[in-house]
Amino acid sequence: MSFEALAVKQCVACKGGVPPLKGAALQSLYKQLNHDWRLVGEHHLEKDFKFSSYKEVVDFTNRVAKLAVEQNHHPEIQLGWGHTKVQIWTHKIEGLTESDFIFAAKTEALI
Repeated sequence: MSFEALAVKQCVACKGGVPPLKGAALQSLYKQLNHDWRLVGEHHLEKDFKFSSYKEVVDFTNRVAKLAVEQNHHPEIQLGWGHTKVQIWTHKIEGLTESDFIFAAKTEALI
């Protein structure tokens, strides 16, 4: 599967009670993302998106927020001059699921 294949899938809401992805299963999904996403401690994904103006930052952040509502998947979003940082994990299980990787790919597609 590729980045594009992940981006066309839909996020599935986690009801809890499932273990977070670890090891080979986690690495397999991680390898499908663009190389500049960071996997932090098998807990979350993060990426800093760079822009040349504050307006671009706000516009992109708003697109991520709209996507989050549509996908019922809610990342941590930080914005500042020239960048938006997106962190993704499944809060109910304090770790990563396939939906986190889907959301990362969809976020990437917003650029």
